[in-house]
This record gives sequence, structure tokens and C-alpha cells, in this order.
Amino acid sequence: MKRILGLILAVTIAGAFAVASQARTAHHPRHGTLHVTKDCPQATYQGQAGGYCTIKSSNLGAIPAGSKVFYMEAAGSTGLDSDLVVYTGPGNIAIGHVTLSFTTLTGEIVFAGGTGQLSGFRARVAVSFDGALWHWDGPYSFGSSHDND
Repeated sequence: MKRILGLILAVTIAGAFAVASQARTAHHPRHGTLHVTKDCPQATYQGQAGGYCTIKSSNLGAIPAGSKVFYMEAAGSTGLDSDLVVYTGPGNIAIGHVTLSFTTLTGEIVFAGGTGQLSGFRARVAVSFDGALWHWDGPYSFGSSHDND
């Protein structure tokens, strides 16, 4: 129930931003392989719900460096199992779910939609850690569930 309420809140906030500002026109391929790095300093993310990390680099223009990744649930003792929202600017969010093992420092994120430039964004990315930055790598596409093939 907390996950659903968190997603509803995130979508509501994104909708308010969309009304307040016009989304830019997106220039991105309809599909490809996503490569992202992100940083999670203790000042912004301590494993608590509402904490965030910052995208450091991305090969997808719709998710630029500086974007924020907000986590809806707190981390457990052995891992993270949380809905997340990638906020790239007013009116532009991607919604997903992450599972991560603290033992292996690996996991997966499944993205299933978004708003603005990230409308129709879908991805299934592997998560890994190199000792300094987190990495997301995997296929992505844009479109409805009927045209992702």
C-alpha cells in the first residue's frame, strides 16, 4: 500500500510541475542501451525513504547529468526493495522499482513509464557498484506497452 501511495504522490507532483511549466521536446532514440552512473553521498541518501542520489552521467538525453533519483521505501538490513522516481526537471519523471543486494552490490531496476520527456519510458537495467559510483546498464525503449517491440 505504501508503494502505491508513493507512486500516486510522485505522479501527482509531476502533474503539478507539468501544468506549471511546458515540457521540452524530447530528442532521443525510441530504443537502445542505457548507460548511467550515479552518486549516492550520505548527505542526500542514508537508506531512508525520500532520500535521493544524483545522476553523474547518462548516454540518454532525456535523463541528463544532475537528475535526481528518489527512493520511496527505506533500505533493509540486507538490501533495497523500493519504488523509485527519476526526476529530470519540471514535468519529467520516470517511475520504476529497484531490488538491490547489499551482499553482492548488484540488482535490477524495472522502469514502467513516466511523464513529459520520459512518457512511455520502459527499461530493465542491471545495477552494479564499482566502489565509487553506481551503474545502470540495460535496454530501454519509449512508447506504449503495445509498441515496445
